Amino acid sequence: MRITDIVRIDSKGRVTIPAMIREALGLVEGMYLVIIGDSEAREVILSPIIGAGEGLYEILVEFQDAPGAFASITDELAKHKIDQVTTRCATIRRGDIAECTLVVDLSKATLGIEELKEILSGLPEVRMVSVKPIRHF
Repeated sequence: MRITDIVRIDSKGRVTIPAMIREALGLVEGMYLVIIGDSEAREVILSPIIGAGEGLYEILVEFQDAPGAFASITDELAKHKIDQVTTRCATIRRGDIAECTLVVDLSKATLGIEELKEILSGLPEVRMVSVKPIRHF
């Protein structure tokens, strides 16, 4: 179900998520949300997360645009108990290059972020991996 509403930003940059959306998504006071601002697309994405948001990283992966390429990346994440909070992918040049930005939760992972970066970088279809921690407020 998709719910659309219009909200106003207050003088401190805050917005109120309408009650109907909070109820539909199970958002409650004290919950954490990941916020992603994409200046090129001019959009803001909010995704709820369980827990306090510790162990969250943004991973940018550039890879060969071929059938199954992204599946091998997500298989590695699943193998190491890494939860994908949000995923945003795009084809840069069809049949040549694609990229995905993933927000992942490593709080239950079986390895650290540097080990994950090495594993993903070693996949034959992966051209580049960049990781950065997500600041926690």
